[in-house]
Amino acid sequence: MMDKKNLLIIGGSYFTGRVFVEEIIKNNEYNVFVYNRGNLPLKKKGVKELIGDRDDIHRIKEVIPDIEWHALIDFCAYTPEDIEKMFISLPGTFRQYIFISTATVYEESVNLPVKEDAPKLTKLQPQLGEYADYGFNKWRSECKLREMCATRKAVYTVLRPAIIYGKYNYAPRESYFFDLIRDNQPIVIPDKPIALFSFAWVTDVARLVVKCIGNEKVFNREFNIAAEDLVSYERFIQVLESVTEKRLTPMTMSVDEINARKIPLPFPLDQHLIYSGLRLNHTLAYKHIPFEDGMRRTYAYYQWLQKRRHSHL
Repeated sequence: MMDKKNLLIIGGSYFTGRVFVEEIIKNNEYNVFVYNRGNLPLKKKGVKELIGDRDDIHRIKEVIPDIEWHALIDFCAYTPEDIEKMFISLPGTFRQYIFISTATVYEESVNLPVKEDAPKLTKLQPQLGEYADYGFNKWRSECKLREMCATRKAVYTVLRPAIIYGKYNYAPRESYFFDLIRDNQPIVIPDKPIALFSFAWVTDVARLVVKCIGNEKVFNREFNIAAEDLVSYERFIQVLESVTEKRLTPMTMSVDEINARKIPLPFPLDQHLIYSGLRLNHTLAYKHIPFEDGMRRTYAYYQWLQKRRHSHL
C-alpha cells in the first residue's frame, strides 16, 4: 500500500478553502494539514488543524511539521510579503505551490474574454476604495511566487478565479439578492444592464484545485477559472426567479441614481467582467456546472442555513 502524500493548506476555513477541504478528504490519497488562525475550526475527520498566523514566522516554524510536502495550497496570500514569509519560514520541503490568485489582476480591457496573457495591473485602483490594492497586490504576489519557486527548484500553479459563488460565501453577492427576496424588498438593477459577468461555482473551483495537485500539465503555468456562462443583471434575475420559484419585478434605475443612493449592488453596473477559462478546462478536461444549476444548489444551502439560524433563536 502506497504511503499517503502530505498536503499543507494555508487558510482553508472560509468559503473556497473550506469547500476544497471537504473535497480533498473524499480522496484517501492524502494526509491533510490546515494552517490558519483557528477562528472557524473545521473539525473534519482526517484533517490536522494547525493554529497560527501566517505573519508569525516563529509560529510557522514551531507548529508546521518538518516533513516532505507533496503540495502547498495557499488560499490567503494577499501580498508578496505573504508569499516570501511562507518560503522563508516553512519547515520541510515541497514540490508544488498552488496559489489561489484572482481574475482581478488584469488591466481593464476591451479585448474580451480576458485570457491569461492579457496585460496585468501596474498600479493600485483607487476607484475601488478599500479594495484599491487587492488585484495589484495579488499580481505582485504571483510575481514573487515565480521568483521564489525558481530559487527553491519547486514548481508553481497560479489559479485566477472569476466571481465565485456558492455555499459558505461570506461576501454579500448572491446572498444580497436572497435576503431581499426573503424580506420582500424590491430588487434594483441598472436600467441599461449591458454588463456581462463570468462566474465560477465554488465546488467547481475546489475540484479544479484538487485536479491540479501533482499534475505536470499545470506546472509553472497560470490559469483563469471561469464557467462558460455569461450572466447579465437581467439573466441573474431570471435565474433567481427559477431557483426561488417566485415572480420578481425588479426596479430599474440609472447608474447615476444607483450610485447616488448608494445601493450596494454586488457587481459592476456598467463594466464587463468576462474571463476565458478555456485553458484550464481543456488542460484538465473539465466541464463547469451550468450557472442556474449552481445557483439552485446555492439557494438550497441558503434556505438550510436560514432554517438552522431560526431554530437557534
